[in-house]
Amino acid sequence: MKLERKFAADQQRYCTMRNEDLRDSFVVAGLMSEGELILTLSDIDRGIVGGAVPLGQPLEIGSFSELGGGAFTARREVGVINIGGPGGVTVGNESFAMERLDSLYIGRGDHPVRFSSDNPADPARFYLVSYPAHTAYPHRLVKQVEATRIDLGGKATCNERTIFQSLRPGIVESCQLVMGFTCLAEGSVWNTFPPHTHDRRSEFYFYFNLEDEARVFHFMGLPDELKALPMHNEEAALSPSWSMHCGVGSGAYSFIWSMGGENQEFDDMDHISQAELA
Repeated sequence: MKLERKFAADQQRYCTMRNEDLRDSFVVAGLMSEGELILTLSDIDRGIVGGAVPLGQPLEIGSFSELGGGAFTARREVGVINIGGPGGVTVGNESFAMERLDSLYIGRGDHPVRFSSDNPADPARFYLVSYPAHTAYPHRLVKQVEATRIDLGGKATCNERTIFQSLRPGIVESCQLVMGFTCLAEGSVWNTFPPHTHDRRSEFYFYFNLEDEARVFHFMGLPDELKALPMHNEEAALSPSWSMHCGVGSGAYSFIWSMGGENQEFDDMDHISQAELA
């Protein structure tokens, strides 16, 4: 188990960065490795993204000096979504069975967190996001059918998609974390367009269900200084609050979105028109 660090470029420096430098600053790769638990701490709102793929033995989140020591959740909340086979998450003395696309909210507290797979031949693949938390809210498992479902877009604009809001106000109480996932229909490639920002919170995108050679081009930056990040399967893009975001793929794909900041309203967006893009 390891905790890596990632430091994002600011609004001035990103403008002159090459592709490799942009990926170093805003993309987290290699999160899903069989038999490992991998975490990356970003300086964007001190958010953490991670992946756990347990095989024969459970994987437990340890203690890190970068977080002040103690239990990982001593001062943090965590959202988990399983994109693999059936598995389970144990938080202290509580166990939660998670099927594919189930979500789990883990509240702040001094409790160990362990991940396991029901079948090592078809392991669970847990994607997790964590933000600092000011108080403790109850843990809550949200099955996919319990998430708020929103169907958006259409075939004519190549963005027919279904949004599942699983960890959000009205379903789960949290300090700042909001999380869910979006699945694109066959033949659709845009996850959202025109793009938007939300200056009151950051957002992390985790792309999955891509073929090996497929790519999603995640657009970021300011409207007049647009950059594209070519994203591979099971990679995360870190979007600071000042950056717009939208993406287009070479085929259908899915992605997990998560947000942290001072506002939990999903519709709180600052939209950017196509005419503003340069």
